Amino acid sequence: MTGDDARLIERFLEMMAAERGAAVNTLAAYRRDLEQASEALAGALAQAGEAGLGRLDHHWRDLASSTVARKSSALRGFFAFLEDEGLVAADAGRAPKAPARPRLQRPLPKILTHEDIGRLFALAEERASAAEARPQDLRLLALIELLYGSGLRASELVSLPRAAASIGRPLLAITGKGDKQRLVPISGRARDALARWLTVSPGETRWLFPSRTGHISRIRLYQLVKEFAASAGIDPARVSPHVLRHAFATHLLEGGADLRTLQTFLGHADIATTQIYTHVDSKRLVELVNRRHPLAQMNLADRQRHS
Repeated sequence: MTGDDARLIERFLEMMAAERGAAVNTLAAYRRDLEQASEALAGALAQAGEAGLGRLDHHWRDLASSTVARKSSALRGFFAFLEDEGLVAADAGRAPKAPARPRLQRPLPKILTHEDIGRLFALAEERASAAEARPQDLRLLALIELLYGSGLRASELVSLPRAAASIGRPLLAITGKGDKQRLVPISGRARDALARWLTVSPGETRWLFPSRTGHISRIRLYQLVKEFAASAGIDPARVSPHVLRHAFATHLLEGGADLRTLQTFLGHADIATTQIYTHVDSKRLVELVNRRHPLAQMNLADRQRHS
């Protein structure tokens, strides 16, 4: 496997861990599948064209259909990541096709309750407001505020420039997947947390959340959130940066936001991706139909005439 393939596979797995909370076994399986595919293509997986992927099809011909399906899933995810990050030109459908199989329902996101969120923020504010508060405590409060309050992806958050924290600005300009820009809201709480962080953060850097070599990594953010969840008495397996982004979307929908607004805030290219959140508020949606749909109003009028 060449250095390029190895480096890109490592970056893909880092994203899977930090942004999607992939399990250790999943990461190990994806690593094995991608490294084997790279070896089969003489280290040219990232740049593989139709002919190269055809060789993989031939290489996999004697494997069980479930194994081929898993390997194809790993490749689709890998190529989508490369395209989203602008590392290769878009080339839809490059992964070898798995044998026909029943379509699996997309898993529902993990859910944090309002009580869970309350516990996280109570501890974050307690630490940041203490007389002995450390810069790390103020940084963590700002990170949590932006993950839950603005619904940022982990990669978007850690790479925010220092200029993004301009005091008084109601919206953040975010560069998301595929270098697409969007505006997301920044609450008064988040602006206050950022102002507190800026008083103690290094000033001679372009990054809002710097590290010794640049900005903090997605993996470091993932570790910080896990450690903090444990301190708040919440099972770390239930919490990650991506889960806090889900909580932002879930609770915003519960509060009455429409899916199109949510799609814009989350930076989803397709509203079908956003629609996964409708499961979290089915009771409110049913009540909305019962109250607002024209047929519901007609039924109400009929009942009133016959009462």
